[in-house]
Amino acid sequence: MDKVAMFLCRFDGQSRLLVRSLLSGGSGAHTALAVFRKQQRANPDTSLGNLLETLCRHEVSRPEADTDKPLVCLFPALFKQNLLSFMCLVHSALPVNAAHRLLKCLSQDSHPNPWITALVRQLERNLGTHRKQPLYSSQCSQRLTELSQRLAGSGETRGWAECFSSDTVRFESQNVVDLPELGTQRKRKSSLINLESDGEEMEQQSKRMKICENEQVDAEEQSVKMETPGGSESDAPAEASAPASEYTAASIKVEVLCNMLSLSSLPEQTLPKLCSSILSLSPDLSYSTAATLIKSLLLEKVLSLSEPASRCLVTAVTSLCSQYPRPMCHALIGPVLEETNIGPPQAELLNRLIEGCLDSHYRLLVMTFKIPWSEAVLSIIHSLLDSKPVLNEELFTQFTEQLVSQGPQFTKSVKFAKMMLTVLTKYSSNVTATHKHSLSGSLMLNGTFLKKPLQAALKRITHT
Repeated sequence: MDKVAMFLCRFDGQSRLLVRSLLSGGSGAHTALAVFRKQQRANPDTSLGNLLETLCRHEVSRPEADTDKPLVCLFPALFKQNLLSFMCLVHSALPVNAAHRLLKCLSQDSHPNPWITALVRQLERNLGTHRKQPLYSSQCSQRLTELSQRLAGSGETRGWAECFSSDTVRFESQNVVDLPELGTQRKRKSSLINLESDGEEMEQQSKRMKICENEQVDAEEQSVKMETPGGSESDAPAEASAPASEYTAASIKVEVLCNMLSLSSLPEQTLPKLCSSILSLSPDLSYSTAATLIKSLLLEKVLSLSEPASRCLVTAVTSLCSQYPRPMCHALIGPVLEETNIGPPQAELLNRLIEGCLDSHYRLLVMTFKIPWSEAVLSIIHSLLDSKPVLNEELFTQFTEQLVSQGPQFTKSVKFAKMMLTVLTKYSSNVTATHKHSLSGSLMLNGTFLKKPLQAALKRITHT
């Protein structure tokens, strides 16, 4: 670490912040991405050129032997892995010539790491070179071939092998032996870290990652309680604990892998078969892996719907939601609801998920999301209220305040009026004198044919 501190003085101020972020642990790539975006907001002309040029400068690595190496080669393997993951995330903003020089410097490493090698090749593809060069090493190719043979069974095609041997599935510039790599997700997150890594350095890195995961457990449990007011720790299924941070080291690797496999561009007719193989994995995927996979595989398809979802897409979404409800809430339902321009196709699909796949615990979780209201979203909120999840006083008060504040923009909306009527009938026991007073003022603005029934329903609440 003394050497690293000495190397930091080689960088300018902005580059030094990025280097510190990349040294911050397993989530360094996304930490650096957040820092870089802040720098861009402060100065749109911000460039990564200085950072890459400095990393390519030669430094004396062994004074007694009078040898020098590019500065990037003198940093720990985890830094190089984070750096390349970060470059994959911002490849469109990279200075091409400087990026090529950096990749050339990394090729001089005398002890190449398999993940670093794969990321280098992926970046070369992104930058338009070596498109036909496989991402895996010969040793990894052999392991993947053996894994594919085990998955295929005795003459029968099953599991991942069945999914990826289909003629309808095509991945640009990849062989079939690339694809069973996704099957290794059925192992723990550390499997992704330790793939093909027998060296002592990678073993130490894996131990550090496991320690970080263990330290997150308490934060995850607190997150469950905070997201579901009135819920207790025992209310949440064991597999549903959401991590305090969206991105873990494993999820970054899964995200890069999903991008490599172009999962977001898979044709919809292949989704049921792929999801069936995902659901057959044992043990179940971790929260972060499942959330990253759901987001990469389904989010773009759902957001782009302009007509009712196809049978294949509905089957894929509902099957994954049934087994991984919390990752589905955070990786698909929440992001779709946050979009300001969702329409009836998205609302119809989410209503099917809420009514058919989510129990009361997760419906309550969806109600805690801070989302902009629109006509399409109103039907989803109404569906949630119809299922009558148990709202504690705090959550009901927050929802009532939002009803009152949103009322002026929905004075002519029948959907909004029906939702208000549901609140006044199904949740009448939750209404206090304060709620009644604020709701009464909101109903005065209502311009639909339901105004009088709403006022009558409010008047019947006399226990306050």
